[in-house]
Amino acid sequence: MAPAAIETVNLSKIFRLYSTPMDRLKEALNPFGRSYHQDFAALSDVNIRVDHGQCVGIIGLNGAGKSTLLQLIAGVLTPTAGAVHVNGKIAALLELGAGFNPEFTGRENINFQCSIMGYKRHEIDEMTPAIIDYADIGDFIDQPVKTYSSGMYVRLAFAVAINVNPDILIVDEALAVGDIRFQAKCMAKIRDFRRAGKSMLFVSHDPGAVKSLCDKSYLLDRGRVVDEGDPDKVFNYYNSLVAERDNAAAHLDAHQKVAMRQRSGNGRIRIEEVKIVDDSGVSSDTFVNGCRSRIEMQAHVHADTDNPTFGILIRDRLGNDVFGINNHHMGQETGFLKANSRIKIKYDLPLDLGAGVYNVSVAAHAGEAHIEENFDWINEALVFRVILTPERKFTGVAALRPKFSCELI
Repeated sequence: MAPAAIETVNLSKIFRLYSTPMDRLKEALNPFGRSYHQDFAALSDVNIRVDHGQCVGIIGLNGAGKSTLLQLIAGVLTPTAGAVHVNGKIAALLELGAGFNPEFTGRENINFQCSIMGYKRHEIDEMTPAIIDYADIGDFIDQPVKTYSSGMYVRLAFAVAINVNPDILIVDEALAVGDIRFQAKCMAKIRDFRRAGKSMLFVSHDPGAVKSLCDKSYLLDRGRVVDEGDPDKVFNYYNSLVAERDNAAAHLDAHQKVAMRQRSGNGRIRIEEVKIVDDSGVSSDTFVNGCRSRIEMQAHVHADTDNPTFGILIRDRLGNDVFGINNHHMGQETGFLKANSRIKIKYDLPLDLGAGVYNVSVAAHAGEAHIEENFDWINEALVFRVILTPERKFTGVAALRPKFSCELI
């Protein structure tokens, strides 16, 4: 097998935690080697691989170890055990303004950052105009970066990272800081980077960005890789971890983990049946674009629950979210449901979708979203297909029903 762009082998990082600064000093001076710290394993035996030309996503809950992993790969931190193998020049956008000297101007920080990457003076002079143009911060380029807004910080940092012609780009959630225009500009640049056949490691909580950019994803939980593979499937498990964050998810056996990818919840309410029917009430798996349909679910209430929320989420075959809704967003209440009661939920909607295969996930939870309290979540509860008629041809995933006119002026 050809060498990977990035490969970690049983990578571990342990931090020493001290209750007070004095404990650190006492441990350093103790003649008997007494320990005053506690070990915290930020990463344990992590193995990931990024092949040349591949974009790999790293996802996980806060505190899962994502940033620590990227810092080890970028050489900012030293591993406690294991190894990191990198083949190529890395540019890393790890966090807001990481590596910038706040007293330096933007221009001086460009020179400094490029210098530590190994570029010569004449190479830096050639790259600087493109970096300044991309950052688009005007006269602030000659002001100390301590005067910059968070948006200006990240624009300059990304401009440096993407314009130094790296072989490998590492991005850690930083793009979420910029405005919508800048984010779109960054995503376009990242796609150009990918088309050039370069490698990328991308950390984000945005399912759309990971699914559209990444060939593969790894899910970290409490410092360990708990799932890997297709981004859509990995995000299913991620959603389960979000819903089950108060449970001991990391201690589940392999069979339970597989089940979690498809279903999670505390069982207060249990969804027992899900189906999609046409306007005559007949179940089907194929529908004509624009026809009326109804998604139905039957649920068993196992404990008294006040005004639970029932939601649906339609995804396309690539795992992209097409449409999601729940009765909380619609301002519709379900009322107080007593234990041992049963309830039927109906969503009537036109299938104004493009031709293709879609799946529906369903959920019952408290409040606005399942992260508040998850009763039941079923990934890909059903699958259906939409076909087009000759009278309604279009491209894309949504039929927006436009009106056309043409007139001389």
